[in-house]
Amino acid sequence: MSTTPDKELISLILDKSTTNQGFRALVAQHQEQLYWQIRKMVVVHEDADDVLQNVFIKIFKGVKNFKGDSKLSTWMFRIAYNESITFLNKKGKILQLSSQELQDYLIDKLEADVYFTSDEIQLALKKALAQLPDRQREVFNLRYYDDLKFKIIAELLDLSEGAVKSTYHIAAKKVERFIKED
Repeated sequence: MSTTPDKELISLILDKSTTNQGFRALVAQHQEQLYWQIRKMVVVHEDADDVLQNVFIKIFKGVKNFKGDSKLSTWMFRIAYNESITFLNKKGKILQLSSQELQDYLIDKLEADVYFTSDEIQLALKKALAQLPDRQREVFNLRYYDDLKFKIIAELLDLSEGAVKSTYHIAAKKVERFIKED
């Protein structure tokens, strides 16, 4: 699949005669990456699909306000991140669960998920990540799974690069300790 440059995508979307074409191209280019980013946070496939749909609605409505200060993918990731957090907060309130109880609930869902075909090591890692505070878990996921540079993570999460490095180091030590104890 060929990729269309960000500026061209935005121009296509903003031009009333090519809005649909531009948005379809944007979805085709970014849907999979955004889905997996959301899925890492919300865990359940169906929930990730719902959040992804909301993300694309927000992107469609907000693209006219995109200033180009960052890459389009960074801006969209930030929307996906915020929507995922909002979804998890709502789910926790609906189920009347604390943050930790919600993570335990999500791990149970993951173990029962027919789409989850990973091995015991990956499940142990997921369980370890569920024990982390939200910010540590997100930084760890972005660094470990997405292999993003600390500078990019700092930009995405609106933190200093030093704070991201420190958070990642602490999270990695906690994950290592949890897996050794498990």
